Amino acid sequence: MERHALLRNIPKIDDILRRFEKEVPHVSSALITELTRTYINELRDGILRGDIMSLPSMEAIISELKILLKKESLLNLREVINGTGVILHTNLGRACLSDEAANAAYIAAKRYSTLEYNVASGSRGSRHSHIEALLCKLTGAESAIVVNNNAAAVLLILSAIGSGGEVVISRGELVEIGGSFRMPEIMEQCACRLHEVGTTNKTHLRDFSIAIRPDTKALLKVHTSNFRIVGFTQSVPLCELSDLAHKNDIPLIQDLGSGSLIDLRPFGIHDEPTVKDSIEAGVDIVSFSGDKLLGGPQAGVIVGKARYIEKLKSHPLARAVRVDKMTLAALEATLRSYLDPRSALLTIPTLRMLTASPYELKNRAEKLCTMLQQRNLSADIIEDNTHVGGGSVPCQLLPAYVVAIMPAACSVNALEQALRGLERPIIGRITSDRYLLDVRTLWDEDFSYIAEMIGAYAR
Repeated sequence: MERHALLRNIPKIDDILRRFEKEVPHVSSALITELTRTYINELRDGILRGDIMSLPSMEAIISELKILLKKESLLNLREVINGTGVILHTNLGRACLSDEAANAAYIAAKRYSTLEYNVASGSRGSRHSHIEALLCKLTGAESAIVVNNNAAAVLLILSAIGSGGEVVISRGELVEIGGSFRMPEIMEQCACRLHEVGTTNKTHLRDFSIAIRPDTKALLKVHTSNFRIVGFTQSVPLCELSDLAHKNDIPLIQDLGSGSLIDLRPFGIHDEPTVKDSIEAGVDIVSFSGDKLLGGPQAGVIVGKARYIEKLKSHPLARAVRVDKMTLAALEATLRSYLDPRSALLTIPTLRMLTASPYELKNRAEKLCTMLQQRNLSADIIEDNTHVGGGSVPCQLLPAYVVAIMPAACSVNALEQALRGLERPIIGRITSDRYLLDVRTLWDEDFSYIAEMIGAYAR
């Protein structure tokens, strides 16, 4: 058909809308009108470019609009299946909540709650009360407060404790975390003067001692949770720093970063001190993340001596960085799981993934591999390694059993793109021209869906 004839015969928008509304009632007329206009404009542009030589049927148009409507209705923030093996994958939302924590957040979101209401007295309560006693019991601290993330925690601590004076820190701990959040810059923002001591690889107690002056507000220790300096190194033990701080009547602050409530060394994960270790070593204020090794929601948890925590609670910035009811509900449920460490290892997904045995991982990989092979897909199991992620345990790799798929019907890149584009995306990785899925971060109940989707594209 000649180009002008094609343009004349493009169906009218009103005709398309009437047909669509008969087949798909109860759809927003404004949305489907917008989608239809966009579709017709693209159809017209394609004809003018010479890319379209014949008009689609009305049935084809309606079918295409249904697909567009479904895509338009998808939430931008939605579930993905994480086959990368990275447990605390920042881009994929870091820690997955336990069933108890997710349900607690759901109830807090859906109904009214005791967020700032004391049912015993019938008067106003404090949102800090829901988690403070739990955190004190689990860490040995005197008091606690929770803000919206660990960056906010550091901001609040330095603003309330260090403003107007110097804060002493080792040069080897002037870290940058995600999003170009740099310790020197945040100190400046909090009206602190940074006093660097030691060298990149070595800092001694005498370096801190010499640096303390009348305007010194605090000593700061930063756990290098997202990198390590190895070789000819030395740092000052916490107990020695705390003794020095207390002799000079100033607090020792520690940004612990990931923050674990249980000792992970029995599971082969080293160099991650527990929060309780820091409190017992005499640290006055400790901050750490809620959505890393703790396995809870995004939050910045601060524990320590009551006289310093009270300063944080009363600081004007505390209201700006406070957490909402859903975060508090999820965090409380997560913390309650830690009252029984054995239960925490089973119910908190992050801990369950971290501590999974090679035997368990191999069995699960064999199960998924068999399901893929039953669909006539080329798949096998290989031993590999993976990172914990989220800036945690940077120098350790976890042993992994990975299912490797070699698609026959398309390239590996095409398979990866197709799975990533699903309504419920599957995220894997490509190595040596094979598509890899690490079972450590997969749920067994998703295996059937994974096999079905891969079978649809790879076979």
